[in-house]
Amino acid sequence: MKKKSVIAVLLTAVVAAGGILYFMRVQALQKAAAAPAPPPPVSVVAGVVAQHDVPIYLSGVGTVIAYNTDIVRAQIQGQIVSINFTEGQTVHAGDLLAQIDPRPYQALIDQYTGNLERDQAQLINAQANLARYTTLGEKGWATPQLLETQKAQVGQLQAAIKADQALIDAAKVQLSFTRLTSPIDGVAGIRQIDVGNIISPSSTNGLVVVTQINPISLIFTLPETVLPQIQQQQEKTKVALPVIAYSQDDTTVLDQGVLGLVNNEILQTTGSIQLKANFANKSRRLWPGQLVNARLLVDTRHNGLTVAASAVQQGPNGAYAYVIKPDNTVENRPVKVAEISSGQALVDSGLKANEQVVVDGQYKLQPGTRVTMLHGKAAQEAIAQSAQQAPIP
Repeated sequence: MKKKSVIAVLLTAVVAAGGILYFMRVQALQKAAAAPAPPPPVSVVAGVVAQHDVPIYLSGVGTVIAYNTDIVRAQIQGQIVSINFTEGQTVHAGDLLAQIDPRPYQALIDQYTGNLERDQAQLINAQANLARYTTLGEKGWATPQLLETQKAQVGQLQAAIKADQALIDAAKVQLSFTRLTSPIDGVAGIRQIDVGNIISPSSTNGLVVVTQINPISLIFTLPETVLPQIQQQQEKTKVALPVIAYSQDDTTVLDQGVLGLVNNEILQTTGSIQLKANFANKSRRLWPGQLVNARLLVDTRHNGLTVAASAVQQGPNGAYAYVIKPDNTVENRPVKVAEISSGQALVDSGLKANEQVVVDGQYKLQPGTRVTMLHGKAAQEAIAQSAQQAPIP
């Protein structure tokens, strides 16, 4: 009986333990069914914090001006008998652009040359007479008055010859003015007069405007507050600072040149300074009157940290970025940005090299959100969609 009682007690304990385990299992299943499922990860586009030497630029807007501009005018009056250039042609200094009728000026040279030859012949005769009178005077057969008169005649003819030669030289200068030549290397503009018309020094438009575009200059402005930074860099490097000219949309590099001048006064109306840069312009992508963006290199940040500018967000406490942690969750980290240029932000603090940050999709995130990163075409499509949905400023 005692043995049966023990067995019964053991069976009862086993049944009770099984019931307890079953009850606990049922409760666990019920709790699991009642708990909400974890949210799915958010798809984002990620970027890496890069570390490299970062050039520091000062950006301004400027206007391209010709290195030299000359209006080809006539210095004498006459009829145009030939035009020797085409509009838009590249010309060089000394090239013939037009010819004024030279015949009236050549006729003057011929006239003055004839006068010179006449006076030279008379001078030879007068000098011969003076020699004879001098011999006769030594023998007492010629009076002193006759000798003085003959000497005066010789001097008069010598002066006349000098005057004749001066007239010839002046006429040759006038004849040279019948050739209208280019004073500089450049590009000829629109022709202002046609063959057969009379041109004169009083003609307002002249013949044509020749513009030198190789090299070419750019005048741009920067805030006066950056003047000390520019001066400091000039003293430090002792060389002309590089300047890059960009198209108005900042997408195309037009040319690279050097800073030639910081103007000697500040524009008080705008609080800015004018600077002049010079470019070789060999490809002729800069054109006089063109409005371009200028970037002046004033420093280089060694081992600087950069990230896509879209990664930097603005909050009530300042700039921040979402950093992707190793467990694929994000944290909101404050950052300090030195500058933003060409779509890249130079970060002073808050990020480390090679960290991953969210560059697109931040509006879906909050600290601790789990993310999955898009790559390749999916990332490009996500960025494009975000750009389309961005509000117009």
